[in-house]
Amino acid sequence: MQLPKKKYIASFDIDAQNTFTPVCPDELPVAEGDTIAPELNAQAQFASLRLASRDAHSRCALWISDAEHAPLTPISGYPDLDIRWPAHAIIGTKGFDFIEGLDEAAYDYQVFKGIEADKHPYGACYHDLKDTLSTGAIEYLRCHGITTVICGGLATDYCVKNTVLQLKSAGFDVILNKAACRGIAPETIASAMQEMTAAGVKFVECAKELAE
Repeated sequence: MQLPKKKYIASFDIDAQNTFTPVCPDELPVAEGDTIAPELNAQAQFASLRLASRDAHSRCALWISDAEHAPLTPISGYPDLDIRWPAHAIIGTKGFDFIEGLDEAAYDYQVFKGIEADKHPYGACYHDLKDTLSTGAIEYLRCHGITTVICGGLATDYCVKNTVLQLKSAGFDVILNKAACRGIAPETIASAMQEMTAAGVKFVECAKELAE
């Protein structure tokens, strides 16, 4: 992988939280989601800046499923909500925390998304589903002269895909480290990979390939 100078590179850990791992089986567990910290830490060694995003939800969120509203059923009347989800990544709970092996103090910039009760964004660059209300991540990267962003996180087929596509649309070169990601289902992972490939995203199997 031909990389620019380190000062032009950032790494982005996307939603690498317990809520998306078997550590929190009643939330939104992704198989092996708790195993990606070594690869995220490895890819960060190639970058001058390290960013992270976290779902940061309220117990009062309007999208939380219940006995009358099953998960994945549609929501109407709120422009930044699409479907219902089980309660997850509630601020102050274990699900909100980073997975084991990640140091909260290691990040230069963090995005908390979905704090508002009527918003449930997927990508880390915008607070809304129409990609108009910036989280500041893109501006932060531009301000520091970053041209290339190495990404990993959870889950490949949702928040990782959306964040990667947002970064590409903003004009960055984006590299997805496959070993630093885990996804939900083979079909949606394959679809996400096709979509990212079509957008011009580059891929490495693991962080070691970044040095080759």
